[in-house]
Amino acid sequence: MLVDSHCHLDPYFQGEVPEVVARARAAGVGRVVTIGVRLSQAPLLVAIAEAHPEVFCTVGIHPHNAGETPPPEVAELVRLAQHPKVIGIGESGLDYFYDKAPRDAQAESFRRHILAARETGLPLVVHARDADEDIAAMLERETARGGGFPFLMHCFSSGPELARRAVALGGYVSFSGILTFPKSSDLRALAAELPEDRLLVETDAPYLAPVPLRGKRNEPALVVHTARVLAEARGLTPERMAEITTANFLRLFQKAA
Repeated sequence: MLVDSHCHLDPYFQGEVPEVVARARAAGVGRVVTIGVRLSQAPLLVAIAEAHPEVFCTVGIHPHNAGETPPPEVAELVRLAQHPKVIGIGESGLDYFYDKAPRDAQAESFRRHILAARETGLPLVVHARDADEDIAAMLERETARGGGFPFLMHCFSSGPELARRAVALGGYVSFSGILTFPKSSDLRALAAELPEDRLLVETDAPYLAPVPLRGKRNEPALVVHTARVLAEARGLTPERMAEITTANFLRLFQKAA
C-alpha cells in the first residue's frame, strides 16, 4: 500500500472525488490526506473524509491565506481536530516566494498552529518556500520553549540544511512529483541520505504531476511515480519503498491507522 500524504481534493476535484479515490485505490494507494488551507473549509473536508474510508483530512490556514483573517485561535484548531477523520494540523508555515500575506501574519499563524499541534499531539504539516532559515529557527525556538511536537515538511524542495535541522527535531520529510523532475538531482541526492524512517511521499495534487505526466493535472493515483523514483534514489524496490513510507505515515499520523 502507498499513501498520498498531501493533496487538495477541495476545491479542485469537486464532483469527481469518488472517481479520483477509485483510481487511487486501483493504483494501490490506500490512504489519501486532503489538506486544509482555510478554517472555513473544514466542514467540507470532513464531509469528504466521512464519505470515503480511505480519505482523511487536516485543518489549518495556508501561509498564502494568513492575512485574510485574524490569526487562528488555538482553541478553535484544537476543537476542529477532535473529529476522528481529522488527523493533522495545517498546512501552515512560511512562504516568502509569493509573499501573498504579510510575513508577520504568516509567522503568528504558524506559531499558533505549532501550539495546536503540541496540544493535540497531531502532526503539523509545514509549508516552506524560500524561508528556510526562518522556518528552521521557528521550529527550533518553539521546541526549546515548549517541548517537541510532531511535524512533516511537506512537498520538500528546500535546501539540505533545513531538512537536516527538521530531522534533528524529530520531523519527517515528504517528497512530491518535484523529486522526479530532470533538474532535481540535488533533491534526489538529499532523499538518498535522509533517515529511512522519516520519509513520506505525496502528490500535492492537483499541482506538480510527476514525470512522465508532468504538466498534466495531478491526482493521488500518481503518487506511485514519485515513490518509484524515491526507491531508485535509495537503491530499493518500489514494493519496499511502499512498505517504508506507509509505515512512516502510520507512525506519524496515528489517527489514520
